[in-house]
Amino acid sequence: MTRQAWISQGAAVSVVQQCILAGVSRATAYAQQRPKPVDESDLLFGRLIDEEYTRHPFYGSRKMVVFLKVAGHTVNRKRVQRLMREMGLAGMAPGPNTSRPHPEHKIYPYLLRGVPIVRPNQVWSTDITYIRLAHGFAYLVAIIDWYSRRVLSWRISNSMEAVFCVDCLEDALRNHGRPEIFNSDQGAQFTSAVFTDVLTREGIVISMDGRGRAFDNIFVERLWRSVKHEDVYLNGYATMGELLVGLTKYFVFYNGERPHQSLGQTTPDIVHRTAVGGGAMIVDKFPRAVDTSPVPLRSTGDVSTAEARSDTTATAKAKANTGQRRPAASEVECTT
Repeated sequence: MTRQAWISQGAAVSVVQQCILAGVSRATAYAQQRPKPVDESDLLFGRLIDEEYTRHPFYGSRKMVVFLKVAGHTVNRKRVQRLMREMGLAGMAPGPNTSRPHPEHKIYPYLLRGVPIVRPNQVWSTDITYIRLAHGFAYLVAIIDWYSRRVLSWRISNSMEAVFCVDCLEDALRNHGRPEIFNSDQGAQFTSAVFTDVLTREGIVISMDGRGRAFDNIFVERLWRSVKHEDVYLNGYATMGELLVGLTKYFVFYNGERPHQSLGQTTPDIVHRTAVGGGAMIVDKFPRAVDTSPVPLRSTGDVSTAEARSDTTATAKAKANTGQRRPAASEVECTT
């Protein structure tokens, strides 16, 4: 939270005194409290981009410009790039990533290719997505367990600051223990020291997707598609309050009632509780001879828990030290 956010018109202390205590100028405080004008065309284009990206997450700004033109809207590419950047969107295909990490933040290698996921709390992952509202937008962050697909924690915010991601992480750790490996993309929120320090403090191995490789975090991408098509687009939330209430109901349904095909038509809650029926593995479809050989393509049912448990974390740490080549997105296949 910024110092400007401390200032409140309805507080017992006057705005002037609050500004003095917070070290913020009165002009800044009053300017922030004035509602910012909403560009209706940005909201329209944002809605169209969001819906098309959910259908085709490999679309970058070039294809979005073409899509909007076909839909009857002439928009230059710079504007589309700005909107996608504000929405936290980037195409899955290799290429320039509109969601770049902070240049001073440490980037960690991707550690999960070829690693069988055979138990709850082996791997957690997170991501942020854009949620359109009737007269604005919000950001949703969630943390899921790869084995069970259970949503462990989530938060919404009207900005992409790291603080709401850290709050989500702390909540998941407080209520669900800790994973062996935590995976995210290279966004500035997840590469920031305030976020990674929580993971290192807990002794959790950090993994990060390759740039432009949303397939590395495919399970969260699938979650976003479900959230939007099954809830957000159908309900057309107008305010953050409505969104909070609606998503609370949806995630209870998603975890406890909605059958998942990849889980044998059972629910994440049951799989997470029983440690039966889940699993996943990310493999390279076309492994290079020079690479460390990945685990052969197979269903998770062929992998014994004892076999995978023996050195999952050790393998991840070894990958972190070797800096393996990251193949193109088209070379990756996910098994569930």
